[in-house]
Amino acid sequence: MLSRVAAALYWMSRYVERAENISRFVEVNWHLTLEQPDNEFQEWRALISVTGDNDLFLKRYANFTKENVVSFLMFDTTYPHSVISCLRSARENARTVRDTVPNEIWEQINTFYHFVEETGRQQTSVCENPYGFCQQIQLKGMLLGGIEHDAMSHGEGWHFCRLGRYLERADKTSRILDVKYFILLPDVRYVGTTFDDVQWAALLRATGGLNAYRHQYRRIFPANATQFLLFDPDFPRSVSHCLTAAQEALHAISGTPRGTFRNIAEQRLGRLRGELAYTDISTVFTTGIHEFTDQLQLRMNRIHDAVAEVFFR
Repeated sequence: MLSRVAAALYWMSRYVERAENISRFVEVNWHLTLEQPDNEFQEWRALISVTGDNDLFLKRYANFTKENVVSFLMFDTTYPHSVISCLRSARENARTVRDTVPNEIWEQINTFYHFVEETGRQQTSVCENPYGFCQQIQLKGMLLGGIEHDAMSHGEGWHFCRLGRYLERADKTSRILDVKYFILLPDVRYVGTTFDDVQWAALLRATGGLNAYRHQYRRIFPANATQFLLFDPDFPRSVSHCLTAAQEALHAISGTPRGTFRNIAEQRLGRLRGELAYTDISTVFTTGIHEFTDQLQLRMNRIHDAVAEVFFR
């Protein structure tokens, strides 16, 4: 497979996953402001803080209102990580490999992009109440994932799609935890209170895992929620599950047996997977959730850099 084709498939899936996850971030904040309207300003600022794009936001908007943040994250074409920008990039990557992917994938991405573009022309109602729009984005993203799984031959190209999707998903799940403990929580006095429970429920809902969590743990406790989002092997949005799926895709591409490595990408991903497998939740809390997830994100970025170096450059 040509490296440009592999890169296009990898980024196509990664951008679609990013767009879907941005909508999940917006939806969880919307739920939190319904429960805690007095803290609304801080919660919407949190979304921009976790992206690291405060300076870029403040060049465009005067303050962190719900309308400004939703417009920036959803419809701002000058912001490269907005939903519309991600789908535009996904569409462009899909266009360059139309002869490689099934027609259904191209048609769905094209329809998805134009749906968001059209909504952006009349975005006032979405900025006031983004819930319905976020739900549509998530459903369209999951539909695209289903088409990709069922209509695309499970060869190298499909594995590059999986690799991009799961690396992106693992990164965004870790960022949700980072937001919770160091931005959304206004004071340590709220730990263990109803306010804390509401936030944990909102974060689990943002990953689509609230029902799955309740079936397993019933009551919401911070340690269990963190364990679930970081280490649960069966939940498809946990960091551990995503990195395992990414590792499977990477080894399928290279043909390297599991437990060994032939390139720096396999080495870095295998090492991180092994360390997570032997990390318990007490270690996470001792280290600090922010510190742990921050290091996790840095290492996942290094895995992406290695994938690009080995396969795309």
